[in-house]
Order: sequence, then C-alpha cells, then structure tokens
Amino acid sequence: MGSRARSFGEATVEIKNASPSLYNEDLAPARERNWGAFSIFNVWTSDVHSLWGYYLAASLFLLCGSFVNFIIAIGAGSLVIFVLMSLIGNAGVRTGVPYPVLARASFGIWGANIPALVRAIVACFWYGAQTAAASGAIVALLTRIDSFKVFHQSSHLLGHSTLEVICFVVIWALQLLIIQRGMETVRRFQDWAGPAVWLMMLILAIYLCIAAGGISLTAPIPQDVLLEKTKEAGVPGEPGSFPALCAVAATWITYFAALYLNFCDFSRYAPDARALRKGNIWGLPVNLILFSLVAGVTTIAAFNVYHEVLLHPDQISAKFDSWFLALLAAVTFAVATLGINVVANFVSPAFDFSNVFPRHIDFKKGGYIAALIALALYPFAPWEGSAASFVGLIGATMGPIFGIMMVDYYLIAKGRVNVPALYQEDGEYRFQNGWNVSALIAAAIGALFSSVLPNFTSILPSWWAVYGWFFGVAIAGAVYYALRVAMPSPVARTA
Repeated sequence: MGSRARSFGEATVEIKNASPSLYNEDLAPARERNWGAFSIFNVWTSDVHSLWGYYLAASLFLLCGSFVNFIIAIGAGSLVIFVLMSLIGNAGVRTGVPYPVLARASFGIWGANIPALVRAIVACFWYGAQTAAASGAIVALLTRIDSFKVFHQSSHLLGHSTLEVICFVVIWALQLLIIQRGMETVRRFQDWAGPAVWLMMLILAIYLCIAAGGISLTAPIPQDVLLEKTKEAGVPGEPGSFPALCAVAATWITYFAALYLNFCDFSRYAPDARALRKGNIWGLPVNLILFSLVAGVTTIAAFNVYHEVLLHPDQISAKFDSWFLALLAAVTFAVATLGINVVANFVSPAFDFSNVFPRHIDFKKGGYIAALIALALYPFAPWEGSAASFVGLIGATMGPIFGIMMVDYYLIAKGRVNVPALYQEDGEYRFQNGWNVSALIAAAIGALFSSVLPNFTSILPSWWAVYGWFFGVAIAGAVYYALRVAMPSPVARTA
C-alpha cells in the first residue's frame, strides 16, 4: 500500500508498507484535526448529560445521604476522571490513532483484536441501555394520551409493551442517520446536543424548585426510604457513611470506564494538547460537578413536590401539568441520549469491529454491527435493575485493559510509539506472531480479580465488586510491568 503523510502537531508521520489486514482509511492516523476545546468539552456533555447519566447521579445522591456528602464524593471522583482521561487523551493527540490501533502497541497487531472486541461488546450493552432510556422518555410522553396509555397496558411484545418496542426501534434507527457522514457529523451533532441538554436540565430544576417553594440543599428523604431505594446497589454501609461515600466516588469513576479506553478516538482529532487540556478541564471536573449538583437539587425538589423518590427524569417530566414542558423534556432527553450513544457507544465499536477486518468493515459497517447487536439484546434487557451494579459489572471488564495500555505507554514505552509499525505485520509490534503474550496473561489475571471472582463466586468480600475496575487496573498493570521487565522486547521503540 502506498505511503501517506499525516500531520501530528509539529511532527509528520508517513505510513509506509501498510498491511491491508491492518489498515483502512478509518483506522489511519487522523489527517484533519479540527476538534477544538469546545468540541472536546461537548464530548463530555454528550457523554454524561443523558437519562442514564442523570439516573446514575440521582442514585448516587441517595447513597450519599446529604447534599454536602454528594458534592464531596462526586467532586473527588470527577478529579480522578480528569486525570485518567488526560492520560489516554494525550496518547491520542500524540499518535493520532484510534483506540484499537493504539492497543496494538501493547497487545500486538493481532492481539489487539481482543481488547477491541471487549470494548465493542460493552458498547453494545450500553448502546441498548441508552436507547431504551431514550425510548422510555418518549413512552412517558405518549402515555399521557389515553389511547396510547391503553395500548401500552394491553399490548405486549418481546417481553415489553408493544409501544415500548416501537419507540425503541424508532430511536434505534434515528441514531444510524447521525453517522452516515462520519466523524465530522458526530462533532457537529454533539456540539449542538450537549448545550441543549444543559438548558433542559436547568429548566427541569427551576420548574421543580419553583413548585417546591425554593431551592433546598437539605435532603428531606427519610432514612428508611433511602435504605429501600439503595438496597440493590451492592454498596457497603448505610447511606451517608464513609464506606458509602467511597463507593459513590468509585462508581462515578467506573461509569467512564469505557471512554478511558477509547477517548483517543476523539482526542486524536484535537489540534494539540492545549486544546485537549482546556476541553477536559471544563468538560470533566467543572461540568461533571455542576451536572451532579443539578441532579441532586432536582431529586430533592421532586421529592418535595411529589413526595416520592424519582430517579428517572422522564418519570418527573411525565408528571408535569404542562404538555409543552413534558414534550420539550421528552424530546431533549431523547436527543441527549442519542448524543451519548453516538459518542460513547457507536464510534468506539465502529472502529473496533473495523480493526478486526479492515479489508471488509469500515467505520459505518462497524457501527451497524454494534447497532444490530444492541437490537438483539433488547428483549433480554440486561441493563435493567440497579444503576450502580450495572455500571460496576460492565466497567470492571475494561479495567485490566486500561491498566496494561497505560503501563505500556507511560512506563515501558515512555510515551513513544512507532506509529508506522502499528500498520505493519512484520514490524515492532508483532511480538509473538502478532500476539503479546505478556499482555494477554496480565489481562487474564486482572479480569479474574476484577470481574470473574467478585461477580460469579463468593470467594471475595461483597464490597470487592464495587471496586472491581480499580483492582483490574492495578493487578493487570502490575503483572504486565513485571512480565515486560522480565522479558523485554528485543526491538526498541524509535518514534
């Protein structure tokens, strides 16, 4: 394959002799870098400003027991998220390659397909969860009409009401339209969707605070109600206790486990590290804390107005007396969820599936595969239940991969990657016939302690699963470093 020059800030990298089994235009290093700080900021507004993001924030608020505790726990978690996203984001800016290609540097040119497929499968689960949440907002709006309400209650299909199935399929199909024209369309959509959701969240909070007679920062929710609502979260300690606050921060950090892996899918389009840092600062600690604050205020106000704990914003909007406000809320929340699905759960598997068969699967086809898998999961609805438990289980599977990639990039390679070799079958990253055995062993050991033992056995204490992602990162990273030091690569990293 012919060589091609690609610009990386001050450096220019030429891709020479790329293997067709490792290269296509979508997997190639980014040529156009026009995702400035505002676009990076809106990656995060699109990612967290969704029905699931609100649901998780409201659920964690209950576990904190008070507003002050909530802000402390979420604030600490948000700072950690900022640091972790900066680590993977800087790798994307420096190399310009998507996540599955960057994974070749630590797992091998063929071994990288394993972490790519893990991330893709997780995205399919989240894709279904977010689509179901968005369709739920539309269902909540439609059932305000008597005829739709009767249809919703009387007709069922695939384990759901027929109305839910129809709304799910419609929302599912709308998302496919967004990616028809590639990543630039994604950027333009999220630049609009992110601020729109912020506006709707503020309208929702203001409406409820007015109805409640003012802003309240003191949670009036009785302890027995808190215990009932949080009993399935799997979080140790009573709401408001120190163990519960630590678990809240850990769950908040784990919620972003998928994007820790593939944030470089977006940061590679940033012009430089300065734009990335600015977008991350405003989009992560600042935006996350403010969003959580609004979620907390809204949860308290909703309890004061309706005298029940409402964790889903579509449940709140369904109670509005104003049809217009209910319509505005439903549409905005649906758009918000489209935004996060495109950013977090469409882009990544599109690249990941493309990485497995570059000759036959491009960005669009990879996205279609992810969407079809999410559609097939819908009848089983594995995302229903406790928000904290679902986040922990899904997030834990990706901890070992993140630990290995960061240890390899920062401690083994010292931040240097031979980008052209990522596309060559006989290059530096061939390792053992295309597989880095050290990474695979470390990932298996990490997954054993992060996912298998805490979720499928009773060998470990019950609280272990809450911190599964952290154990996965630490154990896999440490094992990988030990193995690489014991068996160093014979080829030096030159670029």
